Amino acid sequence: MRALLFACAGVLLAAQAPSSPGVETITIDASATARPFPHFWEQMFGSGRATLSLREDWRNDLRAVKRVSDVQYIRFHGIFDDDAGVYKEDAHGRPVYNFSYVDRIYDGLLANGVRPFVELSFMPKALSATDHLHAFWYKPYPNPPKDYKRWDDLIQAFVKHLQGRYGNAEVEKWYFEVWNEPNIDFWTGEPKDTTYYELYDQTVDAVKAVNPKLRVGGPATSAAAWIEPFLAHCTEKHVPVDFVSTHVYGNNSSEDVFGKPGKLDRLHMTARAVRMVHDQVKRSAFPNAPIIWSEYNATYMNEVKVTDSPYMGPWLANNIRECDGLTAMMSYWTFSDVFEEQGVVERPFYGGYGLMAEDNVPKAAYNDFALLHRLGMKRIPNNSTDVLVTKRENGSLALALWNYADPDTSGSPRRFHLVFRGMASPHLRVQVVDREHGSALTAWEAMGRPDFPSRDQEAKLREAARLPSARKTSDATLRLEPNALALVEVLP
Repeated sequence: MRALLFACAGVLLAAQAPSSPGVETITIDASATARPFPHFWEQMFGSGRATLSLREDWRNDLRAVKRVSDVQYIRFHGIFDDDAGVYKEDAHGRPVYNFSYVDRIYDGLLANGVRPFVELSFMPKALSATDHLHAFWYKPYPNPPKDYKRWDDLIQAFVKHLQGRYGNAEVEKWYFEVWNEPNIDFWTGEPKDTTYYELYDQTVDAVKAVNPKLRVGGPATSAAAWIEPFLAHCTEKHVPVDFVSTHVYGNNSSEDVFGKPGKLDRLHMTARAVRMVHDQVKRSAFPNAPIIWSEYNATYMNEVKVTDSPYMGPWLANNIRECDGLTAMMSYWTFSDVFEEQGVVERPFYGGYGLMAEDNVPKAAYNDFALLHRLGMKRIPNNSTDVLVTKRENGSLALALWNYADPDTSGSPRRFHLVFRGMASPHLRVQVVDREHGSALTAWEAMGRPDFPSRDQEAKLREAARLPSARKTSDATLRLEPNALALVEVLP
């Protein structure tokens, strides 16, 4: 009998036997014991620097991400940078505090239903030990304070102001992270580790002096560094650690993360680092400290073929599969391309980290987060490396299924046949993101890659970025294009 084929939002659904050549069978036991599956990947997102949050396009992007995710916290650099106006000294050298922009920044977050994950950085110029500037376009000061007493006073004044404006009960739900990536060029203290530990100790003491219930942590390092020595220092000096934070990117080198030569595939780098840090924390004197990856992504470079493309869907889904149970939160860097570390954005798609391209255009990754958000809150075990099987509160199943292809390869289509045990032949609802569905990058390329799209072109990009409607089917054989991510809902 000739197979009945029909297209469904980029998926070819075929009435073929699972034994057909080239079809990969995935068996799902609907009666297997499910375990909690908190959505740790969508509760926090990163941004650029604090004052970007005052822009309406930034807030529009935040509202768009809020609609398709469970984002609860936003983290950004530079709340003490000079463009936020927090600290200066008068003609007599006395500190002067100004929290006007701080209020506008944090009011804006709370008004949009999210809370600050407060990164305590960078150094105000008037308090900086040197005039050294970081290479970022907005030129922050990555230096120790010239006077730790004045730094402590600034931290206490800042925290007291927050509590006075927002109330203790609210601010106790926030997180306070000491600095950003002190193991690289964001910190000029020497030696880097011991001078950072001094900064951490002083800052924790200052925060806790105002309210011991506030959550303070670190070391916020690049490439998962310093976790063991940092925790050993805090143990020796009896310094509180309310959470452990660090960063990793899929293209970090094995040498930087693990201290070993060799190349580790981008698909697995992040999860391997997450496992390493999990084990390090469990062996420490703080075994129950929440682990928060306050930055992560598939790349720290500007790679159009990675962050702007459908590649992110399978990468994200597999990272969730591998990191489940090993972390409290992972903060995707970033939610928006309203971002100026390298300068003013020059074109809509340049390999920016955000889920939203310039002018509020969703990327494929935005739609990927929308699909993954709809997974259930319990996970059913499965041996396949290409699927996440979850159960929702009403007992129905929701699956993420993907066809991963390295961004340096073209990949090939793959066919999957889903076999469900413990339930009658199911009806499915399938929704897919791939190159031809839910990817504005494809439409931009077809336009000739304009640097400055017209309003009409922007409207067409937003239309191309729309998540395709789901289709219902009783067929359980799916054909996925390279780097397609599918949400498969098993209907009751």
